Amino acid sequence: MLPVSVLDLSPINVGASIADSFAHSVQLAQTAERLGYKRIWFAEHHNMPGIASAATSVLLCHIGNHTQKIRIGAGGIMLPNHSPLAIAEQFGTLATLFGDRVDLGLGRAPGSDPATMRAMRRHGHQEEDSFPDDVVDILHYFDDAGTSRIQAIPGVGTHIPVWILGSSTYGAQLAAHLGLPYSFASHFAPQLLGQAIHLYRSNFKPSKHLSKPYVTLAVNVVMADTMEEAQYHFTSLQQSFLNNRRGQRTAVPRPVENMNEIWNEAEKAMVMQGLSCSFVGTPVSVQEQLNAFRANYQPNEIMITQRIFDHATRLRSLELFKSLNFD
Repeated sequence: MLPVSVLDLSPINVGASIADSFAHSVQLAQTAERLGYKRIWFAEHHNMPGIASAATSVLLCHIGNHTQKIRIGAGGIMLPNHSPLAIAEQFGTLATLFGDRVDLGLGRAPGSDPATMRAMRRHGHQEEDSFPDDVVDILHYFDDAGTSRIQAIPGVGTHIPVWILGSSTYGAQLAAHLGLPYSFASHFAPQLLGQAIHLYRSNFKPSKHLSKPYVTLAVNVVMADTMEEAQYHFTSLQQSFLNNRRGQRTAVPRPVENMNEIWNEAEKAMVMQGLSCSFVGTPVSVQEQLNAFRANYQPNEIMITQRIFDHATRLRSLELFKSLNFD
């Protein structure tokens, strides 16, 4: 059976507080655990009014304390913002607290704009160039104690699973070279999806971490009991994507009845292309979309993300997706 998981950004809705976002993320994680989802990941972003998961490892500790068995992790940590040792210590702490439930996904992008990246006291191009070495450093920090004078304490000996994240072919090639699992951000950057996973699978080198390729693909999901309701709630994500492309960062907007009053034809085409890996509708229609997606890309795991304004609808969508046939 195909494993399914959840990616949450702890979204901040228009008119709501960050405390509300954290409470909703706890409820989402608990619901996902009850329904049998494999893992829930949170992503690092900065200076974004609609995303509350900036301090990802801190939020993961909160989620871990309110769940029992679902895997928790980062999808991902944007490594150019951090020293590898600091991340190894943070996730080593999480693994010490929560055992083998912890994953670490690593991304090469900063998860912010250049000014915010400078405010975090890291400088873009140098850290991007060092990304492969930084990943290898983290793998070593999680390994058994060796002769190195610098060790991650906590972290050493935890053997935390490390994933490479990507929205281009760069991460696919690195994950293949290091023999690591690969997660592709098809939920917002589907253009290179087919090429990236082909490169990963065809160039994969077995390692002590992983014997054969493992691909997780992220998709947007908005499900409801009627198509009209699902399409209505999908407009929150459409507006968020449009606002971002316009350079307008906002909290998650309320859904609207008619997107044509907001975008023009060119903007509509751009948004729908970027959101082409979205499953929107009823269980019957989404099952058809899921079957076609699986046939095209043969993922080892699906990770869903839901930018839905109404929290009860988001929980219902989570429930409806898990009711589908994944055999």
